[in-house]
Amino acid sequence: MAHLLGAEGIRLEYPTRVVFENVTVGLSEGDRIGVVGRNGDGKSTLLRILAGRQEPDAGRVTRRRGVTLGMLDQADELPDDQTVLDAVVGGRAEHEWAGDARIRDVIAGLVQEIPWDAQLRDLSGGQRRRIALAALLTRDWDLVFLDEPTNHLDVEGVAWLAEHLKRRWPAGSGGLVVVTHDRWFLDEVSTDTWEVHDRIIEPFEGGYAAYVLQRVERDRMAAASEAKRQNLMRKELAWLRRGPPARTSKPKFRIDAANQLIEDEPPVRDSVGLSRLAVSRLGRDVVDVLGAGVEFDGRTVLRDIEWRIAPGERTGILGVNGAGKSTLLGLIAGTVQPTSGRVKRGKTVKIAILDQRLTELDPILDDRVREVLARQRSSYVAGGKELTPSQLLERLGFSSAQLSTPIKDLSGGQKRRLQLLLILLTEPNVLILDEPTNDLDTDMLAAIEDLLDSWPGTLIVVSHDRYLMERVTDQQYAILDGTLRHLPGGVEEYLRLRRERDAANAVSAKVTDAPAAGLSGSERRAAEKELASIDRRMQRVSGELAAFGDRFAAHDQSDYEGLARLQEEQRRLQAELDELEGRWLEVGEALE
Repeated sequence: MAHLLGAEGIRLEYPTRVVFENVTVGLSEGDRIGVVGRNGDGKSTLLRILAGRQEPDAGRVTRRRGVTLGMLDQADELPDDQTVLDAVVGGRAEHEWAGDARIRDVIAGLVQEIPWDAQLRDLSGGQRRRIALAALLTRDWDLVFLDEPTNHLDVEGVAWLAEHLKRRWPAGSGGLVVVTHDRWFLDEVSTDTWEVHDRIIEPFEGGYAAYVLQRVERDRMAAASEAKRQNLMRKELAWLRRGPPARTSKPKFRIDAANQLIEDEPPVRDSVGLSRLAVSRLGRDVVDVLGAGVEFDGRTVLRDIEWRIAPGERTGILGVNGAGKSTLLGLIAGTVQPTSGRVKRGKTVKIAILDQRLTELDPILDDRVREVLARQRSSYVAGGKELTPSQLLERLGFSSAQLSTPIKDLSGGQKRRLQLLLILLTEPNVLILDEPTNDLDTDMLAAIEDLLDSWPGTLIVVSHDRYLMERVTDQQYAILDGTLRHLPGGVEEYLRLRRERDAANAVSAKVTDAPAAGLSGSERRAAEKELASIDRRMQRVSGELAAFGDRFAAHDQSDYEGLARLQEEQRRLQAELDELEGRWLEVGEALE
C-alpha cells in the first residue's frame, strides 16, 4: 500500500492536561479509518493535526508529495454572502458540473431541496452543514477527513453518505478518516478503527462491531478497575451478535471468539419482566391515537393516524425532515391537538420528553450539580438495584469532582446526560426521546442504552442514529405521506420504501410530460394476470388476519412473550395486506 500521510512522535499539551504523548500513526492508499473515544480525549484535535490545521508541540506530520486532502470540520466556515450554487460547485461552468454523475449524485443526496440562489446567511445551521459537506464531496481529494459528518442528516442521508464513501474511490486507493458517534455509519464505511484514549491512539482491525469484540478481549484481561466498562461492552457485544443479521456477516468479525465471550451473557432486555412492570405501572391503557389528523394553515401534516400504544412498547419513528414526526410526538404528549379524530390517554399515564433543546436546565444554570441532585428523590431503581442520584450520575459518566460544577459550565454532552437523569428521577411511565444522541460519544451512548434496557415503561424514539434506533426499540414505524406505517423489516424496509417511492415519482413525472399511451396486448395480459394473483393473495392474508381474534382469545393471557409474537405476526400480515391493496389499485388504474 502506498503511503499517503503519517504522524511521528506527536505530543500536544494544554495548560491543564496532556492530550497526546508520543503518538505515531500512518495512512496508506485504501485505508478507511473510524475514530472513536470519549468526548474531550482529542478525536477532533487529531484530525486537525493530521490535516495541518493545528501544530503539535513536538513531533511531525508528513504528507506524500502531491497528495490532496479535504476536511469537513465541526466549525461553520462558509461565508454568509455566498450562494448555495457558489458554495457547492464553485466557479465551474454549468455544463462541467451538470455533466458529472458524481456531482449530480452529491447534490441529489444532500442539497436537492435547498434553493440554488439562496444566500447562506438565510439558511439554518443544518442546511449550512449539508452544503459544507456537499462542497467537500463535489471535489476530488486523495484523502478525506470528516468530523461528525452525520450531524443534521436523517436516516436516508446517512445511508446515502455511507454508500457514496464506499464507492468514492476504487478499491485500494484513496483514504478516509471519520470521527463520528454514529456506530452504524462507522460499521458501514470503516475497515479499521482508532480509539483515542489516555494520550494514545490504539488501532483495531475492522469496523465498530469488530472493535467492540477486540475491546472486550482487551478489557477481560485488564485490571479490576475496568470491570464496569468491561461488563458494559460485553453487553454491547452480545447485542451486536444477536441483533440485526447484517452485523454478524462482517468478514473481520470473529464469530467464534464473540460467541465464546457472550455465552453466559443474558439478552440485553428482559422483555417479559419489563412488560409486566409496565402493565403494573400503567394499566392496560396508555395512549390511543384514533383516526387522528393534523392540519396547519390548510396543509395536512398527518391524516388517519391509528395507533394504540401498549404498556412497555418500544417504538422507533422514522421519516424525512418535515414528515410530521414532531407533530406525532406532540399528539401523544398532548402539546398538539388533532384537527380530526381524537387522542385518548390512560388515567395513570405520565409522559416525559427528552427533546433537542435544553430549556428545562435554564432555571438552574447557576446551581451546582450537587445542589440540583439534593432536591430530587433519594433513590432510583434500575435493573432491580436501588441507586442514589449520585450513583446514577456516575453510571452516566460523571466524576465525583463534577458534582461541584455549576450546570452552566458543563459540556453539551454532560448537560444532555443530566437532562436525562432529571427526567428519569421524575419517574415517568412514557418516555419520548427526540434526537437524543446529540453531543454524546459512543461510550456514553452505550451507557444510556444500558440504562434504558432496565427502564420499565413505554419508550418512543425519534432519531437519525440507526444504531440507537435498532438497539433500544423493538419495532419501527414510518410517517409516509402523512400516514403512519408499520415496518416489519425495520430501517431497511423504510429505506426500500423511500427508494421505491422516489423511483415511482420520477416515472410519474415522465409519464405526465409524455403523450398518453395505452397498454399493448402483452402488457395488458401480464397486468390482468398480476391482478388475479394479487386478488388471491389478498384473500389469503385477509383470512389469516380474521382468525387472529380467536387466536388471541385462545392464548394463555399470562404468556406475554407468546402474545407479543402473535401481535408482531398480526402487524406483519396487516403491512403485507396494505402493500397488496396499494399494488392492486396501481395495476387496476393501468388497466382502465
